[in-house]
Amino acid sequence: MDTRSELQATVKAMVQPGKGLLAADESGPTIAKRFKTIGLESTEENRRAYRNLLLTTPGLGEFVSGVILYQETLGQKADDGTPFPQVAAANGIVPGIKVDLGKVPLALAPGDEITEGLDGLAKRFVDYKRQGARFAKWRAVYNITDSLPSRLAIEANADSLARYAAISQEAGIVPIVEPEVLMDGDHTIERCAEVTEAVLHEVFHALHRHRVVLEHIVLKPSMVLAGSEHQQQSSTAHIAAATVRVLMRTVPSSVPGLVFLSGGQSPEEATANLSAMNRLGALPWNLSFSYGRALQEPPLNAWRGQPGNVKEAQQALLKRARLNGAAALGKYDASMEKD
Repeated sequence: MDTRSELQATVKAMVQPGKGLLAADESGPTIAKRFKTIGLESTEENRRAYRNLLLTTPGLGEFVSGVILYQETLGQKADDGTPFPQVAAANGIVPGIKVDLGKVPLALAPGDEITEGLDGLAKRFVDYKRQGARFAKWRAVYNITDSLPSRLAIEANADSLARYAAISQEAGIVPIVEPEVLMDGDHTIERCAEVTEAVLHEVFHALHRHRVVLEHIVLKPSMVLAGSEHQQQSSTAHIAAATVRVLMRTVPSSVPGLVFLSGGQSPEEATANLSAMNRLGALPWNLSFSYGRALQEPPLNAWRGQPGNVKEAQQALLKRARLNGAAALGKYDASMEKD
């Protein structure tokens, strides 16, 4: 199969109505923080056992079309010795890999950050592909204040995202492009909309410059929200309208799918906001989810590191996946939480 056909087949498998992505690509420090909330030590075996629980959940492939894995997980095996990428694929879930190496302060731009990991990326893609990864993810982050992000941060991160996407497509791997406008701070929803619009404009300019084929990417944007410390939080309807307005102004219709990050929202909020967007009428792209904590918090709390709780934890994951699948079709209702 030539590279273009390969990319097209992967995008088609990832972007399906009523299905989204499970983000299980937490770095070492992040998974340690999650485990701390349930009093569990972050050992390699505990991490493997937890990801085994997630990936072997019966029926998950009905609502989840892809899973983003961390490098360690890509090389680990299920309880029966099957490599995790094969476990996912057998459940109809496309395996993917987080490829950025995290964020660092952007030089000469106080308060701004830049993502590292471009050096040697093409060589790493050869290994990831051999291990079964069919798509990749790179996250850029933007801090909001009255003066941040700077123009420099907006341009530098867009360029890195576009370079990554070009290298990814050349390797026959679909790039998820993730520009995350952080919800930390006390900014208004209007300020978030302004920053998100500027960020997305610049990202698509850079993708065009780097000759990235838009039909073969998936965008992972943040929702337009007031800062987590802002006194007045917006309604679901306001969030949905503000987010879709910004996307309509910035994202070309040739992009097949958008999968939102949950970015610190509760599981219920993330689901309700996604459903409200999909009820706003016909949109040019498939709008779905790529949630980490908003999918994983309930199963993690049910599991607590106890083998006897695996079944209950898997049911909790399946329920959240099912509710988000409904939200991706605009059919979620809060009463479904009680089922």
